[in-house]
Amino acid sequence: MAFTVTSTAFTDGQAVPKQFTCDGNDAPPPLTISDPPERARSFAVIMDDPDAPKGTFTHWLAYDIPPNKGDLQVDAGRTLRNSFGREGYGGPCPPPGHGVHRYFFKVYALDVPALASAVSTRQDLEKALEMHTLARAELIGRYERKG
Repeated sequence: MAFTVTSTAFTDGQAVPKQFTCDGNDAPPPLTISDPPERARSFAVIMDDPDAPKGTFTHWLAYDIPPNKGDLQVDAGRTLRNSFGREGYGGPCPPPGHGVHRYFFKVYALDVPALASAVSTRQDLEKALEMHTLARAELIGRYERKG
């Protein structure tokens, strides 16, 4: 089987429930991984919105997530500042009336238990991921705020 990521909150390509958005509790949805590479020693997550008015908007950067069968224990990892200017998860929050936005939850299986301590930006994280990614899985959610 291939490495996959799913959520009990929504299926791939469907709407992200309000509770996981800025209109709700703004809590991250549960993510479950299946069939990660045997050599995976940690995981990373990048969630972004490529439909944002000013270009890709970063909602979540997490890394050094320990390996675990099933549910991804994101809280056990480290986070970086998102485009909202805060650490951790920032849920879908498109401008009202801007239409449906897509949210890409990208999960990376890595060959090291921890990335270098010099990771402080998305660019740093992406550079480290280039060197350590064994496989990548993706889940897409959608969200719209009426005008």
